[in-house]
Amino acid sequence: MNSMWGSMAQHEIVHWPWPIAVYLFLAGLSAGSMLVALLVKWNRHEHSTNSIWDAMVKAGALIAPSAIILGLGLLVLDLGKPLSFFWLLVYYNPTSVMSIGVIILLCYTPLTLLFTLMIFEENVKQIQVLRVFLPLITFVRSFSHRAKELEYFLFAFALAVGAYTGFLLSAIQALPMWNNPILPILFLTSGISAGIASNILVGLLFFKSSLNPESVKYLLVLDMRAVMSEIPLLIMLFIGMFYGGEAGVLAAKSALTQGHLAWIFWCGVVGIGLLTPLTIAFTALRNHAYRMGFIVANSMIVLLGVFLLRYYIVYAGQTFTGV
Repeated sequence: MNSMWGSMAQHEIVHWPWPIAVYLFLAGLSAGSMLVALLVKWNRHEHSTNSIWDAMVKAGALIAPSAIILGLGLLVLDLGKPLSFFWLLVYYNPTSVMSIGVIILLCYTPLTLLFTLMIFEENVKQIQVLRVFLPLITFVRSFSHRAKELEYFLFAFALAVGAYTGFLLSAIQALPMWNNPILPILFLTSGISAGIASNILVGLLFFKSSLNPESVKYLLVLDMRAVMSEIPLLIMLFIGMFYGGEAGVLAAKSALTQGHLAWIFWCGVVGIGLLTPLTIAFTALRNHAYRMGFIVANSMIVLLGVFLLRYYIVYAGQTFTGV
């Protein structure tokens, strides 16, 4: 490595590689996308009998189950023994963050699939292989309060999944950056931001006929608040490290100043992921202007920033241990 960065040979061991960063991104994306879909559904369809759902709801109904299933598949493959993963479904340790996460995901994943079937009920009727689910959809819809309860449970589990992505890392006490109570809140907030961006993109690409500009504006306001919340959360993350003892101080200084990871943080996480969306929001999208090109660009930038945040924390947490 170039000597200007200093030697990092002692930090070369990375036990959790890039697939973990991708999994954390996809899990947060799924949770955020579902939260956003439900918020729009409650906001736009609470007292409506219209069966044509908002594009943002449809987008969330597609993204949430797809992202979590893809993420779990990647995680199972990364375990090294993909055919043995079912033991996690049999043996539980209530004191283990991993076991708690498995329980949450076992509840969350089928609920997202059921929500998707209900949103796309008309499409399900037209696809022979999916018609087997019609009795289940009819049963849930026959009791309006049950459908609402399903959404409340789904919302709660989505919050749990979004926060769990941070708890999974914060349970590792030996690493100062990971062993931080801010991490679950930061990951949940950034996941919501990613969910907003992905729902807007998919809604624009595939469900333009049911696109409601007011829903997009509503989400742009929500996204700006989420992005602005990430800034103090990041500051608190590093403040916690500085007050976490000598190892935390050394790890924080190194993570902010050394090597390509520092570049990823300042240029990628802060520059691309936080400052650029805020600049677009306060200029091109000022007063929540409905300018499609800038909305698409902003969404893509936000998604990249959220992924870089996950990547940075996964690698910097293992690289800079304060030892």
